[in-house]
Amino acid sequence: MQENTLLEMNGSVEQVIFQNEKNGYAIIEVNSEGELVTAVGTMPFVNAGEELHLMGNWVNNPNYGTQFKVEACERSRPSTAAAMLKYLSSGAVKGIGPGTAAKIVDAFGENTLQVLENEPERLCTVKGITRAKAVKMSDEFRKMRGIREIMVYLGSYGIRPEEAVRVWKRYGQESVERIQQDPYCLCEENLAIGFERADGIAAALERPQDDICRIRAGIVYVLKHNIGNGHTCLPSDKLLAASARMLGVDPPLAAEVLEALKAEGAVVPKIFSDREYIFAPVMYRSEVYTAGRLCMMMRYPAQSIIGIEDSIVQIEREFQIEYAAGQKQAIREALSRGMLILTGGPGTGKTTTLNAIIQILSQKGERVLLAAPTGRAAKRMSELTGQEAKTIHRLLQVEWDENDFPVFAKNEKNLLECDALIIDELSMVDITVFEAVLRALPLGCRLVLVGDCDQLPSVGAGNVLGDLIATGLFPVVQLRQIFRQSMQSLIVTNAHRIVGGNMPELAVHSSDFFFLPCGSPSEISATIVQLCVSRLPASYGYSPFTDIQVLVPGRRGELGTAELNRKIQAALNPPEKNKAEATINGTLFREGDKVMQIKNDYDLPWTKPDGTGGEGVFNGDMGVLAGIDRRASVLTVQMDDRVVLYSMEAASELELAYAMTVHKSQGNEFPAVVMPMYPGPPQLYYRNLLYTAITRAKSLLILVGTKRTVRTMVENDKKTRRYTGLSYFLTGGGENEI
Repeated sequence: MQENTLLEMNGSVEQVIFQNEKNGYAIIEVNSEGELVTAVGTMPFVNAGEELHLMGNWVNNPNYGTQFKVEACERSRPSTAAAMLKYLSSGAVKGIGPGTAAKIVDAFGENTLQVLENEPERLCTVKGITRAKAVKMSDEFRKMRGIREIMVYLGSYGIRPEEAVRVWKRYGQESVERIQQDPYCLCEENLAIGFERADGIAAALERPQDDICRIRAGIVYVLKHNIGNGHTCLPSDKLLAASARMLGVDPPLAAEVLEALKAEGAVVPKIFSDREYIFAPVMYRSEVYTAGRLCMMMRYPAQSIIGIEDSIVQIEREFQIEYAAGQKQAIREALSRGMLILTGGPGTGKTTTLNAIIQILSQKGERVLLAAPTGRAAKRMSELTGQEAKTIHRLLQVEWDENDFPVFAKNEKNLLECDALIIDELSMVDITVFEAVLRALPLGCRLVLVGDCDQLPSVGAGNVLGDLIATGLFPVVQLRQIFRQSMQSLIVTNAHRIVGGNMPELAVHSSDFFFLPCGSPSEISATIVQLCVSRLPASYGYSPFTDIQVLVPGRRGELGTAELNRKIQAALNPPEKNKAEATINGTLFREGDKVMQIKNDYDLPWTKPDGTGGEGVFNGDMGVLAGIDRRASVLTVQMDDRVVLYSMEAASELELAYAMTVHKSQGNEFPAVVMPMYPGPPQLYYRNLLYTAITRAKSLLILVGTKRTVRTMVENDKKTRRYTGLSYFLTGGGENEI
């Protein structure tokens, strides 16, 4: 929402209505100049009786009325005996209840808090308070003061209150001292503050550039940063070169620090093919467990289904279909072995094969579960199979720990209840999610993994599908035959031409694949806007909101998502007096906009027209921004048959979705896809990315730009290189431990 001048308010806390100790969010009642006001926001460990100076704005909550939304909070101790009594009676200090509070305040009056903090021995003069109790009360009071001190201290460096609470929980009374000694202690994973901000604090404290603590944290940061780039490990020489360059220190010094990190177990070294690789411990454990669990599955596979050939014949007769040789092989492998990897491009019959496997297993009385990595992929899987499919996170019953990190209720101690599990779009599944699946899998459960090995790898770390296939240890069936009905689709045939390194057919104008030549970025973007707003809706009846999707290689530039979204928004959904707007994280949203959720959020509430409701919106879910209530700071988004309610904070998880990156489109399928073709960086313009984009189109694909760019992408067969250890651990290059 657009920034407004913050209002200020002073008052004393009358009542704490709600408090979340994990993140500091509170709802309180404040007495401000004799008027009771409800204030909401981040105010960690606030208690009745405290004097507050609040900064924020008035909002109108649709359920609770007018509230003061707090953006910043400054506090002071209770200054009067009455305020001190209210403060201590509220339970602010553990061990002091209303009765004891009254006795202490009666004894010491306005000096009560001074005595509590600095002269606890005087508390023993109050009847019922022993020396041990007095010391404990004083310790608890100083603890509360310490929390506030760390909030003020870190706040001066831009650290938010909820982050300061995490630091306090980790380091307690020694928090400030610990940070002054080593600001890089804030880089610990459960604190989620990060190297760059810690480095800023260190610079403010005038710590030297070659500080050993800085180099240690910098090496770990580079390693973890590359986890975000898809790598589960890095060659030690590359890690050292990148770390020394980023930190501005001599490589020998970085190498010395890396040796110390290895000795302490802060990182894990492994030798593969005479080259040392460095793992973050979490990635090492994930790949080692995955390898060990898969090897165990191969040693103790699910029992073979009896009468496989008869079942295939029966299914063919029932559905009046004749399976190709490759499809029959896949069905046999899935039913006779404990595991199958089924892969193949568009039009090769993966779904038909999968349906046969599901039908036969169900007829044999096996409990079959279906899952996919994203909400849209799960929905598409349900539509194609006629069976319920869940996201992997839903299947494993994701929960959140005290640091708001995801954990799964389904695990080794609470296994999935199934005899067979089928996972679609495996290319999108990263190593930690795959590990979580294996931990929840019953021994002897059948596992069928489906994916297209020519598509882009997962956004998260690892290369699960590629590594499993590369080992040659598991049953793999790659469907290659394009069926006759699919051969009539130029989308399908051109996709296979591209995978084979051949130029797609661009001259045909009577099928479902079109190329529109344009010579400049401005001409390309103008053409794309016309296609979305008028040409495709007029020619095919497609809706720009539900049927047409613009896919681009990257976010930046005139043909990136940001600029194309802005131009399509201006043409398709221009400003009007009756359309509310809000600017969130620099993006202008307007009622009527096409939007997309960019991360899983299991707490977002939604309702359906029949009055039923629930919670949870997933990465990739798309809809239309139906309403913006600026007074209540609430957005409503229509997603299929659900209306989702967003606070302004939660709306930071939304993006405009007229155009999206090809990476974001994985697991989706759209009736019509439009894609710009203009020269760009080689790391974004390559064969697999073009192939992935084309295979997102169900009925119509239009490339707009230059043939030279198409040729460049087809010829650029760079595989997205990922450093991983899974294949080495599977083939004996490392430990197969569980």
